[in-house]
Amino acid sequence: MVTSKDVARVAGVSQSTVSYVMSGRRPISEETRRRVEAAIEQLTYQPNAGARALASQRTRVVGLVVPFETHDNSGLLPFIETIAACAREQDHDVLLVTADEGAAGLSRLAGRSLCDAIVMMDIEAADDRIPVAAALSVPVILIGVPDDPAGLHCVDLDFALAGRMAVDELVACGHRRIVQIGHSVADVERGVNYVGRFLSGTTAAAAEHGVDHHLVAPVAAGRAGIAAAVDEALAVGGERPGITIPHSGAIQQVLQELHERGLDAGRDLSVVGLCTDVVAEAMIPPVSNVSMEPRDVSRRAMQILFRLLDRTEQRPAGRVELVAPRMTLRRTTLPH
Repeated sequence: MVTSKDVARVAGVSQSTVSYVMSGRRPISEETRRRVEAAIEQLTYQPNAGARALASQRTRVVGLVVPFETHDNSGLLPFIETIAACAREQDHDVLLVTADEGAAGLSRLAGRSLCDAIVMMDIEAADDRIPVAAALSVPVILIGVPDDPAGLHCVDLDFALAGRMAVDELVACGHRRIVQIGHSVADVERGVNYVGRFLSGTTAAAAEHGVDHHLVAPVAAGRAGIAAAVDEALAVGGERPGITIPHSGAIQQVLQELHERGLDAGRDLSVVGLCTDVVAEAMIPPVSNVSMEPRDVSRRAMQILFRLLDRTEQRPAGRVELVAPRMTLRRTTLPH
């Protein structure tokens, strides 16, 4: 078995220098770093995780708490992929934990020293895990903004701005009545943090433009629930409503229900969805969307996390960072 001693011999450096190159705990000249990295590649050296953890008192593992179940995995996957990629870049692994474990899952992660830091997703506005997370001995980053972050660092999309952008575009398309086909019964009942934030943005923008704004929510699950929501939206929105849909899993179903009623988005009315660009492009027709920017949000969260882990770095000053969304026009909005 190849050891760090073998790497040191091939590179012509001390064993401690190999350790410093791998841990990044001390500055090493670029020439020495290249020699060590070349020796590692030549010998295909893989450090023992247990030995490294004992030596550094670090597990080099990031705990990631994700929703237990979701009907929109396409929206969750970019977050997980980006977090895993950022962890690998810093020579860390990711331990996946589902949110159904609640506060007990967080205590287990930290209490058993299973990870060096924790990233939490699926944050509720009033989340009973937050006080527990704030008391842990390891850094915790929230992807989401609860009503009371308890001093934890939060990174998320600016959902209020996303709501404003959706209404701004619908008004630019000539619509004087804006209808928001909102979130599911489950999301509303759980008090998921972004539900109210997006609604605050659409409501404020509609008031500033002096246009009518109607909320159709919560939306019952299944086709019957979507059909009822579309019927209500058309009833309150008039002949040419501007429709915004913040629940990405409902967008394609709404477009289909409109089509079955003889109405096509982009010809008879406008639809703006809140979803990733990949999802928007895959819809029929491709939907004009405010992007959720999952990769930018995840990347920023991991940057903050590793700054918190690096004792030589200045700790981030801001506690809440909001990533600006982007509007992309496709085929479901009227020209203007």
